[in-house]
Amino acid sequence: MSVHGIPLAPERTPDRPGPGPTPEALLRALDVVVRRRVEALLAGEYRSNAVGIGTELAQIRPYQPGDDVRRIDWNVTARTHEPHVRDQIAERALVSWLVIDTSPSMSFGTAERRKADVAEGVALAVGHLATRRGNRLGIVTFGEDHPVTVPPRQGRVGLMGLLASLRREPQLEGGGATSLGEGLARVGRLTHSRSLLFVVSDFRGPRDWTAPLLALAGRHDVIAVEIRDRREQDLPDVGELWLVDPETGRHLRVDTGRRGLRERFREAAQAERDQLEAELRRCGADHMVLWTEGDWLRTFAGHLRHRLAGPATTSIVSAGRSRR
Repeated sequence: MSVHGIPLAPERTPDRPGPGPTPEALLRALDVVVRRRVEALLAGEYRSNAVGIGTELAQIRPYQPGDDVRRIDWNVTARTHEPHVRDQIAERALVSWLVIDTSPSMSFGTAERRKADVAEGVALAVGHLATRRGNRLGIVTFGEDHPVTVPPRQGRVGLMGLLASLRREPQLEGGGATSLGEGLARVGRLTHSRSLLFVVSDFRGPRDWTAPLLALAGRHDVIAVEIRDRREQDLPDVGELWLVDPETGRHLRVDTGRRGLRERFREAAQAERDQLEAELRRCGADHMVLWTEGDWLRTFAGHLRHRLAGPATTSIVSAGRSRR
């Protein structure tokens, strides 16, 4: 994908394979889904409270000096013998925000790609769609020493801001200077109109985000895109391993040949993710899970399509199911 010949991705290497192919046909289908969602937001609860140029009538009132004569309602004027003007509810473009995790843990990946590559793909797909037709896109990154904040922009300008943030690879160590809670607080300070928020993360940092997420979900449409890798949920039997926490640098030696250890790890990992799912639901965010294997874009599009068909629900779709 590119904008005016400028590639929207850094150079690919075996260690940084990128999000994989983004078929134009699937992007067009996703475009239809997002456009319907945008139309639903703008035509319903996301209309502006301001009075101005629009298509829906707000009120008819007597003419006052300085009013635009093009807004005179001649039918009412003829009936009342007094000039009246029509005020409409001002329509506005939808503002979307991408809150992207660039912490060290996003560099992990044991399947077809890293978690950072899937996050990049989601950001590019959203950026490609959320800057069309006058809509605006803002970007906030967190988890590194120097987070990025790009105010909402239209069209190519918004995409170029997205490109600049994506070229910054996740720090392999020494990161964590900012957290998801801090990133959400930044969005809360910057957004003044109801917006569509995509929070793209593995949600493995400190749980300081519940209060700001709860506050944002009360005023905005929030979609939490969680990215997982299979080896974070299930240890393989490969003998002794040195495990490193990229967020803290802590080392731990484990014997993966012990069946009991693998089972306890699997149960603890699942319990932790179940708790995360419940917390996101309690905060009012719509939750989906994407994996570092399989067709993440099809899963992403399918979830958004499901949201249009019914109320927001949690959708965890495995790579195997997404291929069918």
